Amino acid sequence: METESEPYVRLATLRQLHQVVAELNTARSLADTLQTVADGAIAGLGYELAAVNLVRPDGDLVVAAVAGSAGAEALMAGRVGSRSSWERRLAMGERWGDLCFIPHTEGWVLDDDDVPQWHTAGPAPRFPDEWHPMDRLFAPMYAAANGGGELLGVISVDRPRNGRRPGPWGQEALQMYAFQAAIAISNARLRANMQRALVRLERDQQALRASEESFRQAFEYAPSGMAVAEMGGDQHGRLLRTNDALCRLLGRPAAAMRRYSFSDLVHPEDIGTLLRTSAEGGRAELRLARRDGTYVWVSLRNSVVADTTDGPRFLLTHVEDIEERKRHELQLAHRASHDSLTGLPNSAELRSRLGARLCSRPPSSLADSYAASATVFADPRDPHGFGADGKEPFEGVDGFEGKGPAPYDHHVHTVAPPDGAADDGSKGLAVLFCDLDGFKSINDRFGHHTGDAVLIEVARRLTSGVRDGDTVARLGGDEFVVLADGLGTADAQDLAVRLRNAIIPPIRVDGRAVRVGASFGIGWASCGMTAEEVLASADQRMYVEKRSRSKANRRAG
Repeated sequence: METESEPYVRLATLRQLHQVVAELNTARSLADTLQTVADGAIAGLGYELAAVNLVRPDGDLVVAAVAGSAGAEALMAGRVGSRSSWERRLAMGERWGDLCFIPHTEGWVLDDDDVPQWHTAGPAPRFPDEWHPMDRLFAPMYAAANGGGELLGVISVDRPRNGRRPGPWGQEALQMYAFQAAIAISNARLRANMQRALVRLERDQQALRASEESFRQAFEYAPSGMAVAEMGGDQHGRLLRTNDALCRLLGRPAAAMRRYSFSDLVHPEDIGTLLRTSAEGGRAELRLARRDGTYVWVSLRNSVVADTTDGPRFLLTHVEDIEERKRHELQLAHRASHDSLTGLPNSAELRSRLGARLCSRPPSSLADSYAASATVFADPRDPHGFGADGKEPFEGVDGFEGKGPAPYDHHVHTVAPPDGAADDGSKGLAVLFCDLDGFKSINDRFGHHTGDAVLIEVARRLTSGVRDGDTVARLGGDEFVVLADGLGTADAQDLAVRLRNAIIPPIRVDGRAVRVGASFGIGWASCGMTAEEVLASADQRMYVEKRSRSKANRRAG
């Protein structure tokens, strides 16, 4: 079972991870990028020590950056480990996706090899997933996703702040970070090559011709998309040249690409982002259209190059495929806001959705009446929203003389129907708090496997029993909450009965039929209340409803 605070921890970790990944692409040089990779593992992933081992041209790996310990940096920075020793390490231990974990019970054989390392002795772990000081965790960085392409380097991390070996969440975060770090290092190398080429372009004609060939090769054979576009004039932005990587990414031949500009290919929702991107050093993340009509997420980075010293200027655009990263971000965001067992929105997401409908003060009947009348009496030709005769909506109405205009509130207030048994037809946002009856005995008698299966089926039945646009969330344990807008008192009561009747039928688990009942409490959201107050009100009414029925009748609904 998840603890209630875990979603908040995941959201905080996700924000930190997004921040450090964003910072990877802001470093100016390769050295800055490598140090940013090491610092990011400390700031975003929760380790106390990190080192970046970079593959040299001769194949050996040099410790290029260290973060978290000045002593470790003094001992390890600049030292070299042989390729054979590293290959031996990466072939040992446990495989966590692309990650390699070598527990202290196996890693002692590596103490005397030539790979620079920083480890201290420590006591035996007190529990199975406790981190030992001699444990080793490596995250290889490859030129392509899923362990493909050449090895660019290895991130080694040590001493998680929570003292435990990373679980599935931490493993996936480290693996994704290593993938993004590999992209950042490749891009830093590419930018360094491009910058060197641009420097050579500024020299005399002979050096210019030599540099043009170097630029052509860097452009044509770059692993990421590259494009050259016109700058200024009537044809500003039109693509003049694209490399093979960009053509493959968009599924369009080079000849066809020359008929477009990026503004022709960008997703309609991202056109504003493209137009706000400056030419010199501008960077944006947006979607470009493929030939088959689908869209791919890319990162655009612009720079300005000149054909000659006084010649025309062109826009050089680096197009990086970030579809995989965006997919990971969406998956991580979904996991942080949804219950891992049932797939329903979790407690944090429920409170977020409920809080978005509430403001800190109750709606003013005067302001609402004023707003409603302003809509009725407004003259569409009058930009101030007064009537055609120039009068304010309530001018001349008894009770409003001399009081000036009523305050206008642009917020659409959430208002609860009046208390009482009678339904006067008013609508509101109903909050149905559901607590399962008899679930604990099933869990205790048949085990958590059966209990989990019951929760999954109840979640399915609740979701099937509400409208599109309504929210069904798991608050925790055997408690669920339904948010249904636009309901009157009778509507909410009918919905509670329907959902209770949907839960009552037997649930078959491993050939065994089990039954649970449900108690519902109906609360109403209203501005001036907090999300906690709304849920507490519905919870209290649920217990009143539960106590009103005998135990024999609860399981029967």
